Amino acid sequence: MNPYILATLLFGLGLGTTITFASSHWLLAWMGLEMNTLAIIPIMAHLHHPRAVEATTKYFLTQATAAAMLLFASTTNAWLTGQWDIQQMTHPLPVTMITLALALKIGLAPVHSWLPEVLQGLDLTTGLILLTWQKLAPFALLLQIYPANSTLLIILGLLSTLVGGWGGLNQTQLRKILAYSSIAHLGWMILILQFSPSLTLLALLTYLVMTFSTFLVFKLNKSTNINTLAISWAKMPALTSLTPLILLSLGGLPPLTGFMPKWLILQELTKQELPTTATLAALTALLSLYFYLRLSYAMTLTMSPNNLAGVTPWRLPSAQLTLPLAVTTTMTLALLPLTPAITATLTL
Repeated sequence: MNPYILATLLFGLGLGTTITFASSHWLLAWMGLEMNTLAIIPIMAHLHHPRAVEATTKYFLTQATAAAMLLFASTTNAWLTGQWDIQQMTHPLPVTMITLALALKIGLAPVHSWLPEVLQGLDLTTGLILLTWQKLAPFALLLQIYPANSTLLIILGLLSTLVGGWGGLNQTQLRKILAYSSIAHLGWMILILQFSPSLTLLALLTYLVMTFSTFLVFKLNKSTNINTLAISWAKMPALTSLTPLILLSLGGLPPLTGFMPKWLILQELTKQELPTTATLAALTALLSLYFYLRLSYAMTLTMSPNNLAGVTPWRLPSAQLTLPLAVTTTMTLALLPLTPAITATLTL
């Protein structure tokens, strides 16, 4: 793609998210979301591969549906209450509709089925943008409307953690596994949203760092399925030994960074006298942990069954920058001891 066109599209992507962040009026927020969608579509389709075009079409249709639903809900809210302000959502009907529209935008269960399919059709860099940057604007709106519909959010959260864990069990494609991982993580964030928005923010930030790190590793290895992971040791032995730790951090094992949000969320749910919800969430985390362990096993404890010279990947120098990978990997592995400082910063 022409670098000038790419720069313009990335600028549009950033501007759309910034407009949604800064808006207090529903029409302006909707406009930001639309700019965001329209800017990423050419980036998604630039490979001119049938799978990429199919993924782009699916993404466009789901985002357009969610945006139309959001616009309808905000108009209904203005009709019922006379308010266009994002903070002034008092009627339960538009609040529920907007929550479901934003759930469709970010890919929460039960409206999640587009996400694995779309991600499978994209390259890893665009997939990373889709799973990280594209979640920020809808989350900003969810945090602002602060939905009081507690039952709906808890159902969406638990369903997402369950579907995210269950759906990834049988996958061999890394992008689909990461899509289901994303659904599960979003479930945890939604679960705690109404009780502690600062914890939702903490979970979102740790998720962004861990996902960034995982995608950069797979991009460096040029891995798109489990089989290519098994021969990555020949290419980068040091990184291959660190990758299972990154994956287990995504799964939420102590003493890695990924344990921090899960631990604090379970603690908060118990404080709110929701022990059943906390137990169910913790059990669904085991499902996710299984497929992370499966990836770790494939990377470190198995060797490719064939020793043909053509199968072992060439150790060619990579053009990819390794500094972002180094920084995000360090953050993914070592932030747990800083939990008190991080929570204090977020609750200011």
